[in-house]
Amino acid sequence: MRMRETLTTPLCYDLPGNHSSGLIAYLLPGLSSRNENPLTMKFGAVFPQTEIGTDPRAIRDFAQGVEELGYSYVLAYDHILGAERASYPEQSFIYDHNDQFHELFVLFSFMAAWTTRLEFATGILILPQRDARLVAKQTVELSLLSEGRFRLGVGAGWNRAEAESLNSDFSTRGKRMNEQLELMEQLFTSPLVDFEGRFHTVKRCGLNPLPTTPPPIWMGGSADAVLKRAARFAQGWIPATLPEGREEAIVDRLRGFLKEAGREPDDFGMDARIVLARFPESERAAEYQKWRSLGATHFRCNTMGLGLTKVDEHLNALKQFLKVVKDV
Repeated sequence: MRMRETLTTPLCYDLPGNHSSGLIAYLLPGLSSRNENPLTMKFGAVFPQTEIGTDPRAIRDFAQGVEELGYSYVLAYDHILGAERASYPEQSFIYDHNDQFHELFVLFSFMAAWTTRLEFATGILILPQRDARLVAKQTVELSLLSEGRFRLGVGAGWNRAEAESLNSDFSTRGKRMNEQLELMEQLFTSPLVDFEGRFHTVKRCGLNPLPTTPPPIWMGGSADAVLKRAARFAQGWIPATLPEGREEAIVDRLRGFLKEAGREPDDFGMDARIVLARFPESERAAEYQKWRSLGATHFRCNTMGLGLTKVDEHLNALKQFLKVVKDV
């Protein structure tokens, strides 16, 4: 109760009017916070968690601002531990111990309490370094309490230092993940599970409550083994940065693996992204059009790396992106 009382006073971000009544009109005239997104594709905002800080009011205002802009979802990245680069000279890093990462299930539970329509996606949660039974429980709970607004995106991860510090064998992460997904499928659908695998044993145990429908699982990565795993287990694909000029070939391989698995490629989701810092404004519409032509069903916008320091700056960047693509 104390947290909720504290958070009822919005932060001031040099915007006209108060947040709840004036932000959407200021940021993007013509889009209503309560109407269905007029754009045919689902648009998402990447949570700027390495830049947003830890003030719960700022995180609340970001989630509510994204919802009011007409975006469909927020996607966030996952790391439990950050490593010191100098201690692992043999490894290349995307992020290290200086980069902040909020815990995703806690973060999205907080955001869900402050929004009504906004959906949430992990993009991706590093599944092999977590306990699959706990992830299944957390996924069901978040899905139920948000009324179905959660999509679990999973991947094998790239950070050996993090995995090993979590007592997870980095070399077997793909095999472990396959087994985790098999187990989670059963946990989502059966009140009692008997499962005996190389990495997991469950004997006459199950989740309660069960989900009303199995929560959607999406998958990141682009190697053939990953695409085959996605075709077998997932309802959609979350590509990150792909080799330039290879996007169509990778999508074609995924569609082929889906057909081999007896699935219809057109029914499979694709959540592509743009990192605004990597594209001048004149090239952003073309990047969106490229992914739309490749069959993307979702398109997320990453505002990190632009030197933004305030929530309203991230929201303004998201606003400008919608202006660029809404008429494409």
